[in-house]
Amino acid sequence: MRTSTGARVGQYAALLAYLVFLAFPFLWLISIAFKPPRELASLHPTWIPEHPTLDNFRQAFDEQPLLRAGLNSLVAALGAAVVAVLIATPMAYVMARRRGRLTKAATGWVVVSQAFPFVLLIIPLFLVLKNLGLINSVAGLVMVYVVWSLPFALWMLAGYVRAVPRELEEAAAVDGAGRLRTLVSVTAPLLAPGIVATALFAFVTAWNEFFFALVLLKTPEKQTLPVILTHFIGAEGVADLGPLAAAAFLATLPSLVVFALIQRRITGGMLAGAVKS
Repeated sequence: MRTSTGARVGQYAALLAYLVFLAFPFLWLISIAFKPPRELASLHPTWIPEHPTLDNFRQAFDEQPLLRAGLNSLVAALGAAVVAVLIATPMAYVMARRRGRLTKAATGWVVVSQAFPFVLLIIPLFLVLKNLGLINSVAGLVMVYVVWSLPFALWMLAGYVRAVPRELEEAAAVDGAGRLRTLVSVTAPLLAPGIVATALFAFVTAWNEFFFALVLLKTPEKQTLPVILTHFIGAEGVADLGPLAAAAFLATLPSLVVFALIQRRITGGMLAGAVKS
């Protein structure tokens, strides 16, 4: 009994330490965002600002086009989410329902592609977008985000498809429905939670992405929020901490809210394929 209680206490202590480790950067970011310059330069910093101020937020909006960058990020993230779901849904249905070497090869490729580093992909993607005339455009960035998020979207949706009983599709086939009609009228409504989770995952991934946006977007009018945040760092590497923290805090809020909404659904999608109905 004592051993069981001690193990449980140890588990809770480890969990608490892990939560503190995860929360520390965000809490410190909030603290810096509301501190005046004098407190930022203090040799003995405190967690809670002694004289909280909104000047950092005003300065951040005055120095950089945060609203325009936020709109660019929103367009890119929403476009990537919608297109990724439209492509991934029928592909995931085929991967989950069809049996064969081609399907197994496609599934293996989906898993392996997640290991590809950004640097390996950026050169061929850059050349393709250059030939299409889509460099320095949000549309080209959306295409890149779709390519990057599609493998995981396929994996998630395939798990949801496998959780849908085949008997429902067989009943629709008996009534004369074809594959496309079955997918649209029978399977897709049951996949709604998975489709929403997949779309939100693609949205968060595109919203937070930095490397592709940095390489493909050249003019400030087209740049996204993660790229604009680097403008708060001077040529000598000295960061304007107050406005940078304020802008980073505002840029982080949407992804935190969306991830809070999808974290349970993502877990369900990962486990759905392992449960046999």
